[in-house]
Amino acid sequence: MRLLFYFRSGERRVHCARDFGLARATFNAMSSAFSDPRENLLQLGLHEGAKVGDFGAGSGHYARAAAAIVGGDGKVYAVDVQEDILKHLKLNSHERHQHIIDTVWGDIEKLGGSRLREHSLDAVILANTLFQVHDVNGLLAEIKRVLKPGGKLLVIDWAGSYGGMGPAPERVVSEHKAEELFISGGFHKVKSFRGGPHHYAIVFSVPEI
Repeated sequence: MRLLFYFRSGERRVHCARDFGLARATFNAMSSAFSDPRENLLQLGLHEGAKVGDFGAGSGHYARAAAAIVGGDGKVYAVDVQEDILKHLKLNSHERHQHIIDTVWGDIEKLGGSRLREHSLDAVILANTLFQVHDVNGLLAEIKRVLKPGGKLLVIDWAGSYGGMGPAPERVVSEHKAEELFISGGFHKVKSFRGGPHHYAIVFSVPEI
């Protein structure tokens, strides 16, 4: 998951990521307290044996919920730009899920940046991440690259700032704006639903070949 206002040049970017790491993890923890990752993932239609990418995995609430659904024959790739957070994610996962979750230190906003194979995933999760994205076009391209034809994307994000509980007002990406971004980027909307009292959720798919 990308934090706000990082820099592209290597050392400054990493420095910014470290400075904001705790804040980002706090956002993830707060978000999971207000929504149910398992219930939201069931709306995505995950099944046993599925291969899933959690883009901007953060503290791993959605990665762990996905691992419980896809089971031992499935795989969850938790991708994040914050290497330290990924180490904690793996350590804090239940023992029976540790072989299901693979952590990947990568850049989800760069084509090839997730380091996952092309057309290898049944689904991608983008939870509490969109409001932090800097390069939306790069993100869309990378999601489309890794999804199988007909693969699904679940977008969950803050519906508002809620007096500072969520992101700064100017960083909030509305549900309407999110729909516009992904549909214009070549995704098809499947459905939308409440992702929690403070979150919207939208399921998209990529076209079949």
